[in-house]
Amino acid sequence: MKNNLRVLRAERRWSQAVLAQHLDVSRQSINAIETGKYDPSLPLAFAIARLFERRIEDIFDDQAKEQE
Repeated sequence: MKNNLRVLRAERRWSQAVLAQHLDVSRQSINAIETGKYDPSLPLAFAIARLFERRIEDIFDDQAKEQE
């Protein structure tokens, strides 16, 4: 699933480790989400959206999978 998590994180000048602390997940989980190797659970997606004050749809794009 495509996402713009890396861009949002960079705007706040947060490392992956800092974002992981805010979300109570591992830095490796953040890396896997950013690189598209892992799709977050729905609760984690909501937590990310709340943290960045965005809608889930503004962060994650599920259209990429449908077009493949």
